[in-house]
Amino acid sequence: MTAPAAPKPVTIDIWSDVMCPWCVIGYHQLQKGLAILGDEVTATIRFHPFELNPDMPPEGEEQSAHIMRKYGRSKEQAAEGRSQLLAIAERAGASLSWSGEGTPPPAMMWNTRAAHTLLVHALRDYDAETEVRLKLALFAAHFQHRRNVSDHAVLLDVAESAGLDRARAQAALDDPELAAIVVAGEQQAWDWNISGVPAMVVNGKYLIPGAQEPDVYANALRRVIAREAAGVS
Repeated sequence: MTAPAAPKPVTIDIWSDVMCPWCVIGYHQLQKGLAILGDEVTATIRFHPFELNPDMPPEGEEQSAHIMRKYGRSKEQAAEGRSQLLAIAERAGASLSWSGEGTPPPAMMWNTRAAHTLLVHALRDYDAETEVRLKLALFAAHFQHRRNVSDHAVLLDVAESAGLDRARAQAALDDPELAAIVVAGEQQAWDWNISGVPAMVVNGKYLIPGAQEPDVYANALRRVIAREAAGVS
């Protein structure tokens, strides 16, 4: 009897922003794609910084007003787009809906530079699994709990909930080396012509842009494995 093939290791680098609903959807669809592959692969996922709105002021901007201003949509178009997006997210198993009690606060857009700094800290000073856990916690804080993820106190609460040491996270927010890594990560995205997120790069060479269906991710990863097994660069 032939022994089953060992899982093929792949590294998936994901450029994304905490404010990006398609990034949440894409991550969950990727997980479904990996589930399709089962024991064919073992994946290491790493997140990298991309700011959709790097000039967002500290006070933030109301979400629907932001969509209307940035994309030139009417109030009705923005509301219709929001409803469609929520439905897509629910099908992907990635809730973007308010999950708190009482009347929800307004949905806001925030500056995410500090959040990216903490994510870099999690990857550099802990490991990839910790960074993924923090990223998911930040997604939940923003989309489901509508917390201000530009506020350092909120970020420290979220980091602690994801298993990071609060004092080390506090120091990380003021670390110029981590700030430089964030800038370098964003520059790398531009160098690779990544202008929208999510953008997933497999094994440092193969780009999968946008939020795809699970089978698209599974098939793309199979093609990567086959190409590398055949020695095709």
